[in-house]
Amino acid sequence: MQQSYEGFADEGFISTRMSSGKSVTGEPEGVTRKSLVDLISVDVLQKVQDDFSDAVGVAIVIVDPDGVPVTKPSGFTSFCNTIRQTEKFRERCFHCDAVGGRIALSTGEPSIYKCHCGLVDFAAPITMKGHYIGAVVGGQVKLTGDDKDVKLEDMSTIFATAESWKEDANLLSLHSETWDISYKRLRSAAFSLLNIASYLVEESYSNVVSQELYSKNLRLMEESKRRVELEKSLRESELQALSYQVNPHFLFNVLNTISRLALIENADETERTVHAFADMMRYVLKKSGSQFAPLATEVEHVRNYLYLQQLRLGDRFEIKIDVPEAFNDVLCPFMVLQPIVENCINYAVEPRQEGGVIDLCAYSDGQDIIIDIEDNGEGITPKRKQAVLKGEADHGDRKSIGVHNVDSRLRHFFGDDYALEMVSPYRNGKGTLVRIRFPMEFDPCKFLMVDKV
Repeated sequence: MQQSYEGFADEGFISTRMSSGKSVTGEPEGVTRKSLVDLISVDVLQKVQDDFSDAVGVAIVIVDPDGVPVTKPSGFTSFCNTIRQTEKFRERCFHCDAVGGRIALSTGEPSIYKCHCGLVDFAAPITMKGHYIGAVVGGQVKLTGDDKDVKLEDMSTIFATAESWKEDANLLSLHSETWDISYKRLRSAAFSLLNIASYLVEESYSNVVSQELYSKNLRLMEESKRRVELEKSLRESELQALSYQVNPHFLFNVLNTISRLALIENADETERTVHAFADMMRYVLKKSGSQFAPLATEVEHVRNYLYLQQLRLGDRFEIKIDVPEAFNDVLCPFMVLQPIVENCINYAVEPRQEGGVIDLCAYSDGQDIIIDIEDNGEGITPKRKQAVLKGEADHGDRKSIGVHNVDSRLRHFFGDDYALEMVSPYRNGKGTLVRIRFPMEFDPCKFLMVDKV
């Protein structure tokens, strides 16, 4: 008899290796595997356990797969509380619980057995989708009448009789005071408590799964909404571009004619102005298979824009551009710099007569390119900043959507971690800093579907 229990004496109810044979199946995709305490409130388990122990008259405790109690013991007998205070006897108690738990786990049903002290205990496994998550351990009773002859796994004979607990008069007295209960009643209690615990766990699991799937669907809906908004923004941008190209060939022919005329008349500034404007138009109206351009090309577009603005505003502002040549070939989202620079002109330069500054610099943290565009205007209030990022800010008689479009495209291409950053202390002369960030390396082919909108 003793040989059949060798190797089961783990320090606890059921060790992790006891549950390792159970496979996990049937969990919905995206739902994280849960432990017992994740699925149901310990307070709820404790209340059910306490009430059931009082009603039936058996000791009960609920443990996790490693045998660690999840609840506080309910109805433990004075005998068991006392005998577990001695290390030697406590280890024997753990051994018996481990064997009983192993038997229950192998059958999937409560196992009823005699412990090393001759008291009758039961162990019932709690599983979820084939995964062992805990157990109900109870008993600490003696069988009544004819039930004493019921054949049970008997562990009272597997330990040496020397130094038996029976040599302690106090333990003998406490042992005689333990409850007597029929086998039928104890078995019903074991199955009933197992069914109650399993039902509570099943209900809680369904709620957790529903909540996780709801959260996942909500995220998908938000992502879908963001994509729709981006597609709408791209359509609006294309329509706006179409309005500029009623006849692009005619437009560029006229610009070339003006440029040659300026050259003939030795009007160098006029020729440069026409070239700058023509280059801007070509960049804005160009058609390509990508929403990206080399950073050098994007910066050159900004230089042309600022050159034309300086012709209009004179020496009212100063330009500082610092973009290392090493970044020239890095792909940059198309038309993300000029809308930010245009905001600097509108809100930091035009309202003042002199002393405006626009500072554009690029640097890298080793993984991303970071571009800071800063002015020295009055800044922006937190409320208006939110409106600008949402595309709800007014500028004259129209909505200012340039910054919002840049933010939406960065988020869509690279994720929320690459959202546009806007920092402003909102103190005159302290200005506003707008930070653009995008990866140094990425696959632009992933975004071809967006370009075909």
